[in-house]
Amino acid sequence: MKKLDHIDYKILDILQKDGRLTNQELARQVDLAPSSCLLRLRHLEEEGIISNYHARVDLHKVCRFVTCIAGVHLKNHTHQEFLAFKEAVASIPEIVEYYTVSGECDFILKIVCRDMPAYLAINDQLISNPNYLATINSYVVMEENKPFTNVDLDTLN
Repeated sequence: MKKLDHIDYKILDILQKDGRLTNQELARQVDLAPSSCLLRLRHLEEEGIISNYHARVDLHKVCRFVTCIAGVHLKNHTHQEFLAFKEAVASIPEIVEYYTVSGECDFILKIVCRDMPAYLAINDQLISNPNYLATINSYVVMEENKPFTNVDLDTLN
């Protein structure tokens, strides 16, 4: 992969904020010819730097829901138990994000479901799996104060 230059970073920054821009508008904003901009964009996609485009849905306008953050600690830190837990998580669509972390817990899960009984069913499903022993500390999200929108790439360089 070739090293990214300031134009590539500018393309990434702009698309993180608005992935629906036309190539014409993107090219105008980064001061490139549309054909050159499209070549750069395709390269970023082919290299997997841009992996997808999506819409951010305001769930409050669509349905009732509850968001919970769960810290999960596995009792035994065996490779098999970690794999079993990851397989269990992959089978639950309400778990919209999860991370393997260091510290007091092994995983942090973000769970979005229709209500608390649905969350409790997911919690029960996770702790009753015979392939691992887990404890879960749950936190109900009261307000999303700073939702993820983009990463300021300038702060990382």
